[in-house]
Amino acid sequence: MSSEIRLAFAHPSERSEATSHPGALDRISLRDHIVEVEIGAFQAERGTTQRICFNVVVEVQPLTGPIDDDVDRILSYDRVTEAIAHELSEERLNLLETLAERVAEHILQEPQAIRAFVRIEKLDRGPGALGVEIVRGRDHVVPAQRPEERPHPRLIYLANAAIASDALKGWIDQMQQRERPLILCVGAPDRAAPQTGHVMTQRRIDLLAIEQNAWTLAARDPRCVVVSTRTELDWAMKNGQISVWAPSKIVLDAVDGPSAAPSDAVALAAWFAATFEAEELMVIGAPLPDNPGVPLRALPVDSRVL
Repeated sequence: MSSEIRLAFAHPSERSEATSHPGALDRISLRDHIVEVEIGAFQAERGTTQRICFNVVVEVQPLTGPIDDDVDRILSYDRVTEAIAHELSEERLNLLETLAERVAEHILQEPQAIRAFVRIEKLDRGPGALGVEIVRGRDHVVPAQRPEERPHPRLIYLANAAIASDALKGWIDQMQQRERPLILCVGAPDRAAPQTGHVMTQRRIDLLAIEQNAWTLAARDPRCVVVSTRTELDWAMKNGQISVWAPSKIVLDAVDGPSAAPSDAVALAAWFAATFEAEELMVIGAPLPDNPGVPLRALPVDSRVL
């Protein structure tokens, strides 16, 4: 029993060895790789960074034939640290469990990788290390989608006058006839939002005001569905659903977030369009932003043809 307890807290390399199958695999490891990052579900963990420690072991298929001292024939250690850096750069995460899953999946996309042990610990949340460890095999991994398969949506920003326009249904009818997925963006309603005098809380209130208006738009046409996460948006784009963007989660979880304030809703929509590599952003009833990072087209509210 003592041996089993020891292994429960042993380094992933020992756990890998203890659970190996006949025909042992080779292993590469990363020990005590510390990164400072913003992560966590608690409000106290937002707006500040903390140290997290990675210990990773990857079981790989042994090479057949001589290595010939050729780095291209092996799974490089750099691939492990690159997987960590990539997943940390994608978006701000609440859970270590989510990060561990994504790192393991990323590593297991490598053709040599068979099984991955990923242990992640927070070092600054208490007197000890708080963490999670997972084990994932290649059979649990969904093949990564190639970049060329990801759709490039069309985005339409609707000013409040456009949301209320009788032409709304006709605009959506026209966009449904086109091949690209459609995502609708809005700003805050015309009524004034509460003012707190505090930057972080005001940002959340202003984002929630936009989301209230997103639900107002969704009520105007049953084809419009309010979505708030990348996963929902990816699914919607692949399945022909018209989405109305609720920005809070994507904006607050962005590692490299928008410089535009929520009060500058068109610029915020332009940032979102660039993030999703949109084909274009069409703005109906509002001025175009400067330096949008995505092709723009402006239309007046009385336009009937998009």
